[in-house]
Amino acid sequence: MQLASSNALPALPGLAGIMRYTEKVAASECTVLVTGETGTGKEVIARSIHARSTRSDGPFVSINCAALPDMLVESELFGYERGAFTGASHSHPGKLRQAHKGTVLLDEIGELPLLAQAKLLHVLEMREVSRLGGRRPEPIDVRFIAATNQDLESMVAQKRFRDDLFFRLNVARIHLPPLRERPGDIPALLQHFLLLLGRRNGRSIGALSAAAVECLLRYHWPGNARELRNVAEMLFIDPPQDCIGPEHLPDCVRLLDRAECGERERLIAALSATHWNKCRAAQAMHWSRMTLYRKMHKYQISPKPEALTRLVIDATPSVD
Repeated sequence: MQLASSNALPALPGLAGIMRYTEKVAASECTVLVTGETGTGKEVIARSIHARSTRSDGPFVSINCAALPDMLVESELFGYERGAFTGASHSHPGKLRQAHKGTVLLDEIGELPLLAQAKLLHVLEMREVSRLGGRRPEPIDVRFIAATNQDLESMVAQKRFRDDLFFRLNVARIHLPPLRERPGDIPALLQHFLLLLGRRNGRSIGALSAAAVECLLRYHWPGNARELRNVAEMLFIDPPQDCIGPEHLPDCVRLLDRAECGERERLIAALSATHWNKCRAAQAMHWSRMTLYRKMHKYQISPKPEALTRLVIDATPSVD
């Protein structure tokens, strides 16, 4: 079950170190915890680990823990025997058993109920699954990868996630930074999506113009790579005749450059005038300090004063 080469991620500078570590993780049999915001590509990483492992010929089973109804979590994960409960007209091996000799991805692991967490811990430790209504446990040979967009450490402190399960899952930790923290990856990733979609649609789209790239880099991408792929799909609805310009991008991306660039410049000016005193800069902008930090994060403004020269240059609108 090797991943198709056309689906492999391109070389992305912001993920270079992560991909090198992922290859090392894939060569081992350890349990993996992948963290990151929604849309950062956690399942892509999980599939990459599986495809590069010795289990690549086995099944890859992805389980969305958030989509499992509370009453069906145990039966779906661990399976059940015929007659185990009302409506159980046949036996079901369960998702974990279906992943035997392969890899299972427990996506959104933070949504798993506490009772199911306890049973999952037993599976991780004993490598056996007990079906509902079954008489004896069944051994399983599975590599576990868990993924979440939640802060599991905070959930452990709040008693919403079992600490013993967290420590059992948190062996190899891979954190995927949001797209806004690695803007250098955006053009290459969009071109990658355009290439994939071009093959699917049987046509190609021109290259990105410098003005379009500028818009892409200024946008904060709350939906991360998933949102960027949506932009690529949108471009194929009414493909541009020549290169991709700002006018071909969605309003939320295109208008940011005009509507919010001025705010970014004013914020940089306020920080510069106050020698990067955040409290005084917030007062000058008539914002709270929390709003100032949020805006700095949104506009990718480094909190380090020595970056001021670069930020001023970046904030200068280009003439196209």
